[in-house]
Amino acid sequence: MDTREWLVVNALPGVGPQRIAELVAQQPQWPQGWLAGLPSKAASALRLWCEHPAKSPLQREVEASLTWQSSAPGRTLLHRDHPAWPRLLNQLPDPPAVLWAQGDLGALERPTLAMVGTRRPTSEGTHNAQTFARELARRGWSIVSGMALGIDGVAQQAALDAGGSSVAVLGCGIDVIYPARHRALYQQLSDAPGGLVLAEHPPGTTAHPAFFPRRNRIVTGLSLGTLVVEAAEKSGSLVSARLAMEQGRDVFALPSSLHNQQARGCLQLLRQGAAMACDPEDIVNELQHWAREFLPASMEETSTHRSATDAAAEPLPDALLGLLSASPTPIDALVQQSGCSVSDCQQRLLMLEIEGWVASRAGGWVRLPRP
Repeated sequence: MDTREWLVVNALPGVGPQRIAELVAQQPQWPQGWLAGLPSKAASALRLWCEHPAKSPLQREVEASLTWQSSAPGRTLLHRDHPAWPRLLNQLPDPPAVLWAQGDLGALERPTLAMVGTRRPTSEGTHNAQTFARELARRGWSIVSGMALGIDGVAQQAALDAGGSSVAVLGCGIDVIYPARHRALYQQLSDAPGGLVLAEHPPGTTAHPAFFPRRNRIVTGLSLGTLVVEAAEKSGSLVSARLAMEQGRDVFALPSSLHNQQARGCLQLLRQGAAMACDPEDIVNELQHWAREFLPASMEETSTHRSATDAAAEPLPDALLGLLSASPTPIDALVQQSGCSVSDCQQRLLMLEIEGWVASRAGGWVRLPRP
């Protein structure tokens, strides 16, 4: 099916994502199989569109979305038959039929981790969100969240600031900035390399409370795992954690003080069996076997086949090592001294980190002693 046909299916009356997924599983022919499997009202609407599209109200919605897509660069209408469609979503019982996408689709090609938490984080929670997002972004992971105030926005901003990738899933139309205070973040996610904004609703759809739980299933469904940074005992973040568990994805929680009311939900998750994450390495180690299919082959090979004995005898693999020492060196200093671009420098450092040559520390990058 092509984009136009998926837009029609998405706009059919009385047919939601779960019913569409059930029909897709039957692999119906277009349009006869769909007409036979749809409820009568939706089948009548589809038949009218097929026979007289100009008379169908569905056509207006189709044309509006196609016009949106073509009116600016970086806009895409994603569906199951699109090459950039995130196949993790196909594991859900109710994946969206169409996603309006704005930004860098390459963000969907990396291993993904959802980061969620309270809208009113403590200073410790903010620091932890920034640290985990920054370190995971530097390791090639894409941070997925809902662009909400608090932990969501903090994590996504930290990932972008580290030169990494982040995906925001909105609970409104793709052209509606919610919350309004995140206008700058929205623009950065839409325009910066590695940034991407997704929405299940057509342009112009205003935010509504009922949309956010539905949005959360996409946040967790896009991700190999979900990290809850800070969450109260009754919060949307715990709903996201439950969704992730139901989807068969790993859930991680940060431990915190017993007196931190904003983190009581994390302690609850740990009691329920969530994995404790004290360091980004905990998440990478747990999810690496799932993430391998997203990593470039060259990175995976160097990570898998290198041994300590080989490392002791091999020459320096990258000239960047000559610019590093035991004292942290900021990446902007490395860029200036090496003459390479920021993205090239970050990619080389990532490969060196995987090989065990370097590590990221507060203030920059350090060269590690070899065994």
